[in-house]
Amino acid sequence: MNILYFISLVLLGHVCVAEYVKLTWNITYVDTFRDGIVHRRAKGVNGQVPVPPVYINQGDTLLLTVHNNLDMPTSIHSHGLRHDGATFMDGAAMVTQCGIPPGESFTYEIYGAQAGSYWLHGHRKDDVADGLRAPFIIRDRYSPYEYDEEVLIYLEDWYPTEVPAKMAEILAPGSIGPPAPTFATGLVNGFNGNDSRPIQFVAGKRYRIRVIS
Repeated sequence: MNILYFISLVLLGHVCVAEYVKLTWNITYVDTFRDGIVHRRAKGVNGQVPVPPVYINQGDTLLLTVHNNLDMPTSIHSHGLRHDGATFMDGAAMVTQCGIPPGESFTYEIYGAQAGSYWLHGHRKDDVADGLRAPFIIRDRYSPYEYDEEVLIYLEDWYPTEVPAKMAEILAPGSIGPPAPTFATGLVNGFNGNDSRPIQFVAGKRYRIRVIS
């Protein structure tokens, strides 16, 4: 009986430490100068591009309420998560759900079963290429590693024109050949990699480095 009581306390303890993390994303168009070269329109969250990283702990549930203020449907996909028994929360537009219509809202319940480094990103046409993405970190409830600090590095390609404009140029029926190539700028943590500040590592400290691309 004492053993059963002890086991129940342990299990209850694991349940009690889990939390519901509430987050609201108001998706709109945002003017940005991310690459330091061209001002252009992007898809942002709460007036921001890049979108700030999202952190929860393993076992937590992220309640992500998305308000779509674009002029087209959108959805938010939690890239890399299995969604066991809840694929309708996967956010893949036209695969596991219809897109969220303009002016409408949807709340995702994303259970953090898998610790690791992932993306939350738009999953409707050009969303992700036009800025609608954020690192999604699910921290180990009981980390298998010992370290002093954590460093997040996330990498993106960024083009000087919005994807619909570039696609219209490529597919224009009157063009006599393919348009001149457009080369992407490499972004590090949301901005031109050439402008990124060096990461200051201190001798003797142990670091966990998360890289998402």
